[in-house]
Amino acid sequence: MAPPPPPNPRDYISDPKKDKAPLSAEGLFPGKKLSMNGRPYKKGTTSATTNCAAVTQGGLGTVLRRNGCERVLRATYVKDGVAITVGVAVFPSEAAAQKAKEQATGGIAPLVGGGVGDFCHATVCLRRSNAIGRYAYFTQAGFANGKKVTKADKPVFQASDDLGTFAFNQIYARGRSQASAAAAAGE
Repeated sequence: MAPPPPPNPRDYISDPKKDKAPLSAEGLFPGKKLSMNGRPYKKGTTSATTNCAAVTQGGLGTVLRRNGCERVLRATYVKDGVAITVGVAVFPSEAAAQKAKEQATGGIAPLVGGGVGDFCHATVCLRRSNAIGRYAYFTQAGFANGKKVTKADKPVFQASDDLGTFAFNQIYARGRSQASAAAAAGE
């Protein structure tokens, strides 16, 4: 008889009953820097809160609250004068995270500190949203010097892409490690 197929990592990040691994900002955003495709980013500071609306701008707080956001974990990274805050919101279900992504307006508030000054206030910045499992993630990217972002500012778009990919990978890795642990335990 063949062994059962390994558990699907996505099942673990979609179901709060299975998604039991510890979750912290430092765990989701480890180390002092990250590298995506050879592009190094220095980490500023991190934060975690259960008051989801408090770390948003515009209408995003209402969207998070309406969809049952349980907490938001944020980190800011910088590279070559571009600052990016990524916020990962945790929801009670995959459907709630998808709704938050679809309804997203406004953005995650920039997180300053750890060598990163105030950015993305009273200027145009790039805001994006996505979701996987019961997690929605949001990026806010702009120039550390307050310059307005335009479509021609490729480094800002690249940084946003890199940090969005990093968030996705970190969330998926969370599911993969929990699925592997369950398979090892014979569950």
